[in-house]
Amino acid sequence: MTNASLTCFKAYDIRGRLGHDLDEGIATRIGRAYAEVLGTRRVVLGRDIRASSQALADAVAEGLMAAGAEVLDLGLCGTEEVYFATGHLGADGGICVTASHNPMDYNGMKMVRAGSAPLDAATGLAAIKALAEQQTFAAPKPGGRITDASATRAAYVDRVLSFVDLTALRPLHILINAGNGAAGPTFDAIAAALAARGAPLRFTRLHHDPDGSFPNGIPNPLLSENQPVTAQAVVAAGADMAVAFDGDFDRCFFFDHQGAFVPGEYVVGLLAETFLAKEPGAAIVHDPRVILATQAAVAAAGGRAVMARTGHAFLKQALRDTGAVYGGEMSAHHYFRDFFACDSGMIPWLLVAELMGRTDQPLATLLADRRAAFPSSGEINFRVPDVKAAIARVESLYAPRAQTRDDTDGLSLDFGTWRMNLRGSNTEPLLRLNVESRARPDLVDQSVAEISALFA
Repeated sequence: MTNASLTCFKAYDIRGRLGHDLDEGIATRIGRAYAEVLGTRRVVLGRDIRASSQALADAVAEGLMAAGAEVLDLGLCGTEEVYFATGHLGADGGICVTASHNPMDYNGMKMVRAGSAPLDAATGLAAIKALAEQQTFAAPKPGGRITDASATRAAYVDRVLSFVDLTALRPLHILINAGNGAAGPTFDAIAAALAARGAPLRFTRLHHDPDGSFPNGIPNPLLSENQPVTAQAVVAAGADMAVAFDGDFDRCFFFDHQGAFVPGEYVVGLLAETFLAKEPGAAIVHDPRVILATQAAVAAAGGRAVMARTGHAFLKQALRDTGAVYGGEMSAHHYFRDFFACDSGMIPWLLVAELMGRTDQPLATLLADRRAAFPSSGEINFRVPDVKAAIARVESLYAPRAQTRDDTDGLSLDFGTWRMNLRGSNTEPLLRLNVESRARPDLVDQSVAEISALFA
């Protein structure tokens, strides 16, 4: 493929259809451009379980080595293992070949620079894209080689477990749905370490073996049609809660013992409380879409809530700028200061298990009051001809009535009894609406209906 313009470069990462936006030749060019633009000598490389990921990772490695870089190969792993290894090994950068929860015919890459810091979209990612398109590479450099770095997983497991007070854990039965993605082997390493340290946790595994054909569907538990399998399994197993992962397990999703799905914003509040109990007065970062439950939880625990734009690059930068101990998004991305300010899907479920042990309460009970106090709509997506015009229409009707307005990310309006956020997607041609209220579920339903009618 010799596209002049590489369509696989997106706002935060690389993602595209195989044979159309992305192939092995393009992957080699991206690897070469990444190494030249960032001046890397040692680069961590990992991949997910997709059928195309091994070949694409090999192609990236070829490009990196042509630029004289040593490739620290993790093999099959989660994106967060690449983030960890980049910081832990003092590498100059890291690349994970993954399409996470995208369709079968897609693949992509997630990249970080030294210290696992995000690439600046305007300079880092744009410069890599430009060089990969122009192919004006420097002469090949000697010294390129591949080193097996898979043993780094042991240090990763230690870091993950360092977030949890194992003495606070009580006997819990947890159902784990790996979705046939990359999570299974890494979870098994964590479970073995927990058992060796005497943690009283018991696990039932579902769709556990990595399988790039995804026989049980693409693992994206955020989609409502994908939730019943985990919801039914947790009830059938009589487990205390369930955790379901997406393909590269940088997101995890929770179900209580009754099979109820837990929306991400309530998890952010729970995790904020666990950190503030250990570090009183700390800053907690959150995104602007759904904020009431999180801000109330942070205030009640004596913390300081900091709002950042939606998207991993913005959340990570906010953690670095403020020194916040934790940051969370309603989309189930959770970021940790002591994990190189990166996101992890393995740390959150351990912290929730710790909180259940510390309080001796089931997950449903921990969430009941805040779900009643701050009901929300969940994110609703609309395909509209003109995103900016649609937002302007809502703004003209609703902004004059709002008590407060915030433009951190899209249009956020607070009316006292309810609040809304309306924004264009950073990654898709969609308009995204979130509505929440202060103990008024009727207002959530009513407001969603009224606003939705404007896009009909």
